[in-house]
Amino acid sequence: MHKFKSAYKILFLVLAGYYTSANAQQFHGGITAGLVGSQVAGDTYSGYKKAGIYAGGYVSLDISERSAFQMELTYFQKGTRENPTEKNNYDSYIFRANYIELPFLYQFKTGSARNFIIEAGPSAGFLVGYYEERDGLVLINDPDYNKPASLTLQFNLGIRWLISEHFGFDFRTHHSLLNIRTKNVTGDVWRIWTWGQFHDALVLSLFYQIR
Repeated sequence: MHKFKSAYKILFLVLAGYYTSANAQQFHGGITAGLVGSQVAGDTYSGYKKAGIYAGGYVSLDISERSAFQMELTYFQKGTRENPTEKNNYDSYIFRANYIELPFLYQFKTGSARNFIIEAGPSAGFLVGYYEERDGLVLINDPDYNKPASLTLQFNLGIRWLISEHFGFDFRTHHSLLNIRTKNVTGDVWRIWTWGQFHDALVLSLFYQIR
């Protein structure tokens, strides 16, 4: 937990520096919260059926009239859910994986008011909790359980719309680049450079920005 406390301290110090810096007009900070729909590629299920929450804070630095870099610290719930249906599907499955995420994004501002923003960049995820159950059987109690990896790497792509001086919406897609499990198993899929299971998520959030 020490690394998470350190990350929070860094974000707090940057936000505090926003108010005291002589160049404060180049910095922005804020908080964000929203909903997540997620799935895991490679687990034989499909669809963004697992709901979760997303919340945290961010700081950004304008590097030109149209460009900025943004650093975030967020709590991110991901996983998979499958519920039984009446059409010959009797599977019951839930996988919850909770992370502290550290995204680093490049932002390009468009529009005459520069209030429409395209953003992209990587993020590191640190596992802080998980749970997995299939057909009522808790899988994490099995000695051969394939645990989630403690560190993940993702790529984020999104659009941000500032609807007023302080408030806006952010829609983002989020995809793992590394296997989210500690070992490979039958059924793993290929993504870019490795086999494994991978988080995919859609995030819709509301943010409040400090000017």
